Amino acid sequence: MRQRISIVFNQPQKSRYDAYHEEKAIYGVLESVTAVRAALEELGYDVSLLPLVPPLEAAKARLRELDTDLVFNLFEGFGGEPETEAAVPEVLARRRLPFTGCRADVLRLALDKVNVKVILQAAGIATPDFQVLNPHTLPTFRLGFPAVVKPRRDDASHGISDASLVRDMAALKKQVEALSKTYWSGVLVEQFLAGREFNATVLGSDSGTVLPVSEIVYKLPPGKPHLLTFAAKWEEDSPEYRGTQAVCPADVPAAERQQIAATALLVFQKLVGRGYARVDMRRDERGQLNVIEINPNPDISPGAGAAIQAGAAGMSYNDFIGAIVKLELENKVHAR
Repeated sequence: MRQRISIVFNQPQKSRYDAYHEEKAIYGVLESVTAVRAALEELGYDVSLLPLVPPLEAAKARLRELDTDLVFNLFEGFGGEPETEAAVPEVLARRRLPFTGCRADVLRLALDKVNVKVILQAAGIATPDFQVLNPHTLPTFRLGFPAVVKPRRDDASHGISDASLVRDMAALKKQVEALSKTYWSGVLVEQFLAGREFNATVLGSDSGTVLPVSEIVYKLPPGKPHLLTFAAKWEEDSPEYRGTQAVCPADVPAAERQQIAATALLVFQKLVGRGYARVDMRRDERGQLNVIEINPNPDISPGAGAAIQAGAAGMSYNDFIGAIVKLELENKVHAR
């Protein structure tokens, strides 16, 4: 009898992101669903789909009734409510139903960029200096310029635009006030690092496999900040999207590539432990590698960075999806 896998995902709905013209990120999950379903079927699994819609309690009830051997978790949270992402693994863990990706506590932690940075600092892992600000605490600003202003708790580059790179107090004030009104999670301000930008995806358990390192190469019009903005990720007709390229494997010496990979693995071990996650890094003016953030359960659609890195490692897309499934099926056997 073929093993049954249910793909659980958030059915795109209208959300507050629509008002900010950032709804494209919400619909991106459908590309992953289509690709993962095809891969799983080609791998011989019996595949079903479970799209979830609000309210959250009704979605949890559907998960409690789910009859399957394994859940392939593509749920990214309901639009405008990124904190709901952790609900799926939380319910499934209570049912002891195997699922791909990261645990609920990992998803909650990684969503809060400030808490991640505090843990990194405590572990001696370099990360850009930062502050949490609101319009009333702007006089306490102590970082130098330029600085980057972003939502404290959000993902997919929501709230990040050209205006996020601020070079004076007037620009800082304007951006902190804007994000305080539109994003309810608080505002993170961190020192901008002008060095080369890298990322690496780690798959597995504590001794995880680091996929080949990518570099984000910026070839933007003059005046455009070298930031991975929302437009650079999602708006295909924008100059930011056209001028931002992920190069994999990164064109760096072997020793440097090993250092980047080792840093990604260390962060994975400290913050994730099991599943798959992408670690974003950037060098400062001294060449010191800094961790910007960690992204558990990153985009795994065929054109996304994780899949590109898997391809650079010699894996077909089906191999990549199969490896994610195999990790959890093996864990299910060992847990008996």
